[in-house]
Amino acid sequence: MKHHSPKDSELESFTRDDIEVLSTEPLYQGYFSMVKYRFRHRLFAGGWSVPIERELFERGHAAALLPYDPITDRVVIVEQFRVGAMAANCAPWQLEIVAGIIEEGECSEEVVSREAVEEAGVSVSHLEKISRYLSSSGGCSETLDIFVGRVDSNLAKGIHGLEEEGEDIRVHVVSREVAYQWVESGKIENAASIIALQWLQLNYKRLQAEV
Repeated sequence: MKHHSPKDSELESFTRDDIEVLSTEPLYQGYFSMVKYRFRHRLFAGGWSVPIERELFERGHAAALLPYDPITDRVVIVEQFRVGAMAANCAPWQLEIVAGIIEEGECSEEVVSREAVEEAGVSVSHLEKISRYLSSSGGCSETLDIFVGRVDSNLAKGIHGLEEEGEDIRVHVVSREVAYQWVESGKIENAASIIALQWLQLNYKRLQAEV
């Protein structure tokens, strides 16, 4: 007997109305912040859960950009030190796409356009939204908006970053094929870059045709 999965329109899901926040307690405020939530939520089998306590890491929201040159079929990748990678015993200097924190009053498109100049020295055009995802929803409120944008890869070079923010960023320009090989081999380890490069591998022909 075949089992048919329900269509998306048939799926029923809980919403924020099915959660009761009992209390919030600030635990730490620094470059990032920690808050303890005490809450309960409805259960799939009916009724309510017992009160649950969770510490939540709040670091705001971010936007990331894959700078792509459809004429040369090359991408711009940046390399910089990441303390989280060091603590996780990954490569401390990570290969990534351009990214930045969304400040109050900014939109994601403004952030990635600014960061493309600050981190890679390139202006970006023809922005296209790829996806939005939660970085680690079990304990962090951060979301990331991911874009692809058209650039002139011949202008991407050198070392960039803002000294007052402790940034030391090296630019790499590589073919799309090489960048995707870095994903397959595990050389690229961060989620936003993997998602963007996998998306590009599926959509690069369309982007090239639109030039």
